[in-house]
Amino acid sequence: MTKDDRPVLVVTNLDDPTADIVIAELHDRGVPVVRFDSGDFPATLSCSAFIGGTGGWRGSMQTPSRRAELGAVRAMYYRRPSGFSFPHLDRQDERFAVAQARYGLGGVLTSLPGCLYVNHPNRIGDAEYKPAGLAAAAAAGFVLPPTLITNVPDDARAFIKEHRRAIFKPISVPLYLVDGTSQTVPVTEVTADEIDDSVAGTMHLFQQRVDKSADIRVTVIGEQIFAVRIDSGLLDWRTDYGTHTYTPVATPPTVQRAMRAYLKHFRLVFGAFDFALTDSGEWIFIECNPSGQWAWMEPPTGLPMTAALADLLEGGLHGQ
Repeated sequence: MTKDDRPVLVVTNLDDPTADIVIAELHDRGVPVVRFDSGDFPATLSCSAFIGGTGGWRGSMQTPSRRAELGAVRAMYYRRPSGFSFPHLDRQDERFAVAQARYGLGGVLTSLPGCLYVNHPNRIGDAEYKPAGLAAAAAAGFVLPPTLITNVPDDARAFIKEHRRAIFKPISVPLYLVDGTSQTVPVTEVTADEIDDSVAGTMHLFQQRVDKSADIRVTVIGEQIFAVRIDSGLLDWRTDYGTHTYTPVATPPTVQRAMRAYLKHFRLVFGAFDFALTDSGEWIFIECNPSGQWAWMEPPTGLPMTAALADLLEGGLHGQ
């Protein structure tokens, strides 16, 4: 099999327009793509893997329309696949089957020989721990707002009183449904009087509110950096995309160095960084999403992010 015949695996859920755009770009370049969702297993996804002696995994993965040889995958674009599910089994048998699928099929997918991961599933898992991300950001040299993670109500009240204006935001955002519709859990401003004993029930993240003039989303794709200023006038710009204006901006060298250090720490090749921009021009680190969205910013800015990601996937490890 030649390099040109080696496929890119795209692992994501069925409804992923960002992945659709990247797949279309790869298709236009003649790069073979095998797309699947882990939730397809075992109904429409099968895998047989062999290892022994020297060398890595041999065998294949197969969907109804595509087949990928495990030793010939050039790159994997790991987005947001759904979880394994076996609804026809009782709860105990389903737990067992899910574990076998996760550590069996999932284990094979995380150890493919010669494969570039964008990003590696295990590295995504590491980086999605917000406390770990904040610690890595501080070590990398970013400026962070004062932050408290706690389940002690009195400590939360004291923090809010000390910093006067504070916000609450989720540490992690699982699927949250209201009347059957997926909802964004927004960042909200909070006062000390609003803190009650329910805070003791689990961990909460409180942060000093940044007096910002705009937000900045920086998408790092391999060696390329795409920074976009987002003007919305909102505390949480994700709550109303209709208010936004987008402007490409240059990234300060100090921020670039910190982003590289951050990505190196987690061994990521892609990251979507969020910053608050102050009136004085300071970039305040908010977070980095290792599976963040980016495609909606390309049309209004003209930034070639799709091409950059396709370049990365097409080149595989040989392009690094």
